Formats: sequence, C-alpha cells, structure tokens
Amino acid sequence: MKIKVGNAPVSWGIMEVADWGEQIPYGKVLDEIAEAGYAGTELGPYGYFPTESKELAAELSARKLQLVASFVPVSLVHAERHEACYQEAMKIAQLLSQTGARLIVLADEMSEPRIAVSGRVDEARDGMNDAQWDSAARLLSHISEACRELGLSAVFHHHAGTFVETPKEVARLCDSIDADLLGLCLDTGHYFFGGGDPVDAVRLYGERIRHLHLKDVQLPVLEAARRDGVGFLEAVRRGVFCELGTGAVDLNKVIQDMTAGSYSDWAIVEQDVDTRNPDVKPFESARRSREYLQNVIGI
Repeated sequence: MKIKVGNAPVSWGIMEVADWGEQIPYGKVLDEIAEAGYAGTELGPYGYFPTESKELAAELSARKLQLVASFVPVSLVHAERHEACYQEAMKIAQLLSQTGARLIVLADEMSEPRIAVSGRVDEARDGMNDAQWDSAARLLSHISEACRELGLSAVFHHHAGTFVETPKEVARLCDSIDADLLGLCLDTGHYFFGGGDPVDAVRLYGERIRHLHLKDVQLPVLEAARRDGVGFLEAVRRGVFCELGTGAVDLNKVIQDMTAGSYSDWAIVEQDVDTRNPDVKPFESARRSREYLQNVIGI
C-alpha cells in the first residue's frame, strides 16, 4: 500500500511559539494544503483549527482532507507540571479521536536552555539527569496508555531545541519505554539537525517508526548556525529548512528503506518557516515539495 502524504500548518509558519510570524487564517492554510496536492494534515497548535469536532470535521471534509495526528509538546523535565501536561494531552487526544485521527505525536516542549544549544548539544552538559529521564518515561507511558483507550497510537517526536534532540537522546528515550506502547515519529530534518543521519535512524528503529515527518535541511545554513552559536529559532529564521529535494537529507533512501520494511502510513511534509521573511512562499514551497515526492520518489 502506498504511503499517504500530508502537510501541516507549521509549513505556513504556524508554530507552538508565542509571537512567531504571521498568523495566516486557518481556512487559507487548509485551502492551500489541499490545492498543493496533499491528502491530510496535522492539527497544529491546539486552538488554531476549530476545537469542536463536528466543525473541524466539516472544514476538513469540504477540502477532502483527513486529520492525521497532532503534535503535542509536554514538559519532560518539570515533574511538577506533569499532571497539567497529561490533562492537556488528553484534551487534544479527545478531539483527535472524535475527528477520526488515529495517532498522537508526543514531544518534549522547546525550552530556552536547549534552544540555545540546539544543533551542538553536549548530552553530559545539556541533557536530563537520570531522575528526569525516569520521570519523563512515566509521563509518556501514562499518556500513551490513556490514548490507547481512545483508539489512538502514540509516537514520540525527537525535536531540536528540546531535551530529546540528539541520536543518543533518541536512543535513550526508546530504551526507556516499550516499543508497543510508544512508537517513533522520525523527523528527517530534526534528526539531521541534531547530528544524525535519518537513513541510520531507519536502520536502527525499523518498525518502531510509525509516523514520518519529511523535512530537508540546507547544510550550509546549519553549519553557519553552529559556527555562529545561534539557537534553533534563529536557524529557522535563516532558512535552515528548505523545500524537499533541495537540501542535504537523503529522502529517497529514507523512503526506499521505509517502504522496503512495509511502511504504508502517513508522511507529513513540513518546512518550518518564519512568514515575516518576504522570500518565504509557503504555498509555492508546499507544491514544489509535493511534486518532488511524486516525480522523484514516487509517492
């Protein structure tokens, strides 16, 4: 069965970051996702799309789009916030379940200490301690188990600017939680940003990868960001993420290896951008990335 391809509001600059970019109306974003040739979308930050399930379903149905999942950041390092994070995740899980989605994408939330060193993390200096890892695993397991009761499968998204960014941190996270309970969302751009090769990630994690985020990375921009010591958000503003097929990520090999392993679920195209940059053209970029996937990779 062929991989299904979607896009997400983040490609239009809609991020879980206060005061980030221009807030394009959600109807325009949905129109352009559909017009660019995509079959589905993710929810985006809670409250950006309608939060009443019937209204949301109607908006999606009008454009022949499917709601695939939602990216849900939680605070892994602050145990005193875990109950509130659990409640917030379950609120989003309820909406997903009621609107026909079958997947929730959990992640650590971005934080200033990790944003500042993203792309050049020293795990011993910048990472979580053993107690924090244990607490994080309990929270993610708790959310995943509750989501299963709602018919949702949970996956974890490693993310630049968080406490699970590098290949070593991804490996520790996966070692901490049973694979049947929590799968992996492989984000090709973030894995590359964090110092890894997404092709290696496919080899390492195989069937545990139950969701794909397809991003490409301009290596010269990433190298300059590391050299200049700037954080993740500044790297995004500089254009570190680019249209698929124009960067350094071997997307063709990732897709080949995933399909060889019988992967036939969703691949969500994402290009994190700051729409205040006049050179950023989300619809045009989304359309060209879709054409690349169709014409070069065959999905």
